[in-house]
Amino acid sequence: MNKSTLALAVALGVLAQQAGAAGFIEDSKATLGLRNFYINTDNRNGPGANKNEEWGQGFDLRFISGYTQGTVGLGVDAIGLLGVRLDSGGGTNGAANGAAYGGTVFPSESNGEAVDNFSSLGLTAKAKISQTELKLGTLQPKLPVIVTNDGRLLPQTWQGGQITSGEIKDLTLIGGQIEHVKGRNSSSNEELSIGGANPRIANSNKFIYGGGDYKITKDLTAQYYYGNLEDFYKQHFLGLVHNWAIGPGVLKSDLRYFNSADDGANGNTPAYYSNGNYTGVPSGKGKVDNNLYSGLFLYTVAGHTFGAGYQVSNGSSDFPWLNQGDGSSNYTITDMQIQKFGRAGERTWQARYAYDFAKVGVPGLTAGLVYLRGDDIDTVNAAGVQNNSNRSEWERDLTVGYVVPAGPLKNVGFMWKNATWRTNIPGVRDQDENRLILSYSLPLL
Repeated sequence: MNKSTLALAVALGVLAQQAGAAGFIEDSKATLGLRNFYINTDNRNGPGANKNEEWGQGFDLRFISGYTQGTVGLGVDAIGLLGVRLDSGGGTNGAANGAAYGGTVFPSESNGEAVDNFSSLGLTAKAKISQTELKLGTLQPKLPVIVTNDGRLLPQTWQGGQITSGEIKDLTLIGGQIEHVKGRNSSSNEELSIGGANPRIANSNKFIYGGGDYKITKDLTAQYYYGNLEDFYKQHFLGLVHNWAIGPGVLKSDLRYFNSADDGANGNTPAYYSNGNYTGVPSGKGKVDNNLYSGLFLYTVAGHTFGAGYQVSNGSSDFPWLNQGDGSSNYTITDMQIQKFGRAGERTWQARYAYDFAKVGVPGLTAGLVYLRGDDIDTVNAAGVQNNSNRSEWERDLTVGYVVPAGPLKNVGFMWKNATWRTNIPGVRDQDENRLILSYSLPLL
């Protein structure tokens, strides 16, 4: 039994003795989230399967307790996840025979076929003193250095501990350690890794993180966070978010900077290397070495949101983040439906537009369009020599969503997400993708 599991068992034992205390039950909440998810990916101009297609029904049951009374309040949270396959199979689920990780949505059998269903249960013990809260067990952090992915049928979850403190006015401090992760297409916990590393061989069970948000004024927030995946990388993040009322609308400025460097085995062991561009190395892989700068500006007025952004990825490696190879998210302004646009040397500009149709009498209906283009991507040829040709990529994402605002179907949500991605990087296939999502959240307590 590892340390976090033992500590969780002890905490739950203590909590069981106080579960009847006032506040624990009265402040508890329970919800059942339902998500019907269909995805179709069209892979173009290359060898292998041309189509990946899966359809399933997801169930997300959550219980969030209140706290027992006293100086130290105790509580417990639980999340139960179940995914049921409606249509998928070998050859269309995106998994090759014996693949290390499953298909696009579901885990896979040894023959590559999707399982009929998969499930998991996560428990989190928690304690609170004043404005400081400790959680131990299943976590879903969304911070600049660790982001939980919820882009498929079921969400990603992590195992570890986290402490959050708001004792100082306008300052929120967060720190923690993660030991394992359960991917969005898995029912088991795995160790941690990054893109480019040898899957299931190069792993780590220690990711520490910490930082905080400071509200300088009501419209200006500064951020600093640090993350370290043992034997892979160290990462510093600085952020600044400002809201400025201009005329009838508001301009939001979001500035971000990441500094990422190698740690431990990543600096000298090929199995731990990151993707990127390394002159003289035919594999195009090496130690983490990346500086990423970005700015996103959004102006919202009368239901319209106009946006533009620019990002620069400098250094010898791609931008690193926690990535098991089974789907993940990062905190960049270019984390899109298909691609991340954080390759070594890449310069990316983007344009956005979104509209809330409530302004014209159709509440619940929204639509958005994003276009990105990345140029100057660094690549190497088979001899390990850097190619001077201008490699590039672009993506266009269209999203249309509707949430029923009233009546018997109130809060039922419909969403269509369509994406097109094209690139001239050698050996990489273009993609078109559609996702259809039907969702509903039912309060139980």
